Amino acid sequence: MKKVFKYLALALVAFIFIGTFVFLYKKSRPEVITWQELPVSVMDLTRTSVVTGKVEPRNEVNIKPQINGIISELYKEAGEMVKEGEVIAKLKVIPDMGSLSSAESRLRLSEMNLKQAETDHNRQKVLYDKELVSAEEYDKVLQAYNQAKEERSAAQEALEVIRDGVSSSNAGSSSTLVRSTITGLILDIPVKVGNSVIQANTMNDGTTVATVADMSDLIFNGLIDETEVGALVAGMPMKITIGALPDYASEATLEYISPKATESNGANQFQIKAAIVPCETHTIRAGYSANAEIVLQEVKDVLSVPESALEFSGDSVFVYLMGEPQVFSRIPVTTGMSDGINIQVLSGLSEGQIVRGTQNIEE
Repeated sequence: MKKVFKYLALALVAFIFIGTFVFLYKKSRPEVITWQELPVSVMDLTRTSVVTGKVEPRNEVNIKPQINGIISELYKEAGEMVKEGEVIAKLKVIPDMGSLSSAESRLRLSEMNLKQAETDHNRQKVLYDKELVSAEEYDKVLQAYNQAKEERSAAQEALEVIRDGVSSSNAGSSSTLVRSTITGLILDIPVKVGNSVIQANTMNDGTTVATVADMSDLIFNGLIDETEVGALVAGMPMKITIGALPDYASEATLEYISPKATESNGANQFQIKAAIVPCETHTIRAGYSANAEIVLQEVKDVLSVPESALEFSGDSVFVYLMGEPQVFSRIPVTTGMSDGINIQVLSGLSEGQIVRGTQNIEE
């Protein structure tokens, strides 16, 4: 039994010795480094930019009341179509007590004046018929009587407008009816029956009763970085994709580039807008997040190499040109446009030559 353990111990020592020798032998051998061999080829290069933004209707209008009041009825809901001039809501007027009191006092005074003018007119009419007064005197009384009637009518209408929001003579164009000013889709009705609303004035913007938009005329609204805006020109084609609609893609035309930058997250960006071609197969909703792909620069049939083959030193650019297999020499080159993966070579290389890429990693 002791001999068995002795032999096992000797075998273990021999194994450790041989393993150590093999390990040290491999470590002492020089490491062979190989590189990727990349061909110099002719291809088309396209530099694009992807701009994030939103889909918006070009014409979106906030509908506001013409008077102050309380929503008494709502005739439409968000998502419904509405025509220009169609009624969206009706208001109940809450009159100003001071104005109401003044209007009632004016009406009472006008009725008293009318009653007196009528009495004077009837008396003068009898005298005029008997030729006891001149026509000139009678005309003065008649004119005063007519003016009193007009004042009474005006006072009545003024009271109706203050009390009811509309006079009986203008019921068809009542300011208590909130009407759409455009034909389109109702995007939002932020008020409910019973809510107070106010008209726009110099002190405030007024209450929005509804937001209506023409959804047949949509635009893409996004921001592009200042490093890329110089390549944009109005009229450039764009490709619009929407995250909520994976199978949707639409052409668009760049129509607006902001002349002034806006700062966002420490970077200067410029607003751009593009007209979207209408789509009949998809329902596009206002506010959808969208991406716009823009071709900033494009060249065809140009000599190019992968960007990974370049080496930069100051303002100079170099590549390692292969003469013999895995034997490379450093040479200067002049480069042009890049698409982010491959770069145009303007001088220094020829088609078919091989340049050094990244180092091969042995597994």
